[in-house]
Amino acid sequence: MFPTPGAFSLGKAFRALAGTFALAALLSPLCAWSQDGPQMNLQRVKLSAGMHLIDAQVAITPEQRQIGLMFRKEMPQQEGMIFVFEQASQQCFWMKNTLLPLTAAFVADDGTIVNLADMKPQTTDAHCSAQPVRYVLEMNKGWFAKKGIKAGSKLGGPIFEARR
Repeated sequence: MFPTPGAFSLGKAFRALAGTFALAALLSPLCAWSQDGPQMNLQRVKLSAGMHLIDAQVAITPEQRQIGLMFRKEMPQQEGMIFVFEQASQQCFWMKNTLLPLTAAFVADDGTIVNLADMKPQTTDAHCSAQPVRYVLEMNKGWFAKKGIKAGSKLGGPIFEARR
């Protein structure tokens, strides 16, 4: 027996409405914009680079990684964003819609910086890891150089300790 057309339409409409609310609930944290740009409320992790401490936002979902630091007008010097991927592979980043000049550190599972790349704002130039990595840490341009941190330096923190 088939449902009556009215019942079918009402059920279908209810499911569509419920799906819309579920989608909105899932996307609301990803679309949280503040006056300083998107994604200001991501989970954070404390990292270390020698004696220097970093307060890094964690971009772990594909949507969070895609948005990254886009549209931000400023970022405190001790802050950054760490991008976490499911598996190590060559990671390439660009700066479309990113207003801040940044340096990307491509980081191995054990926290070793594989290579660094200075990136100009609002460009689509590709900046890639020299070998497969799972992590990329973006900081204000020049932060690593000012601290004497280069390829081969190690970062510390709970993200890397879990992989050792």
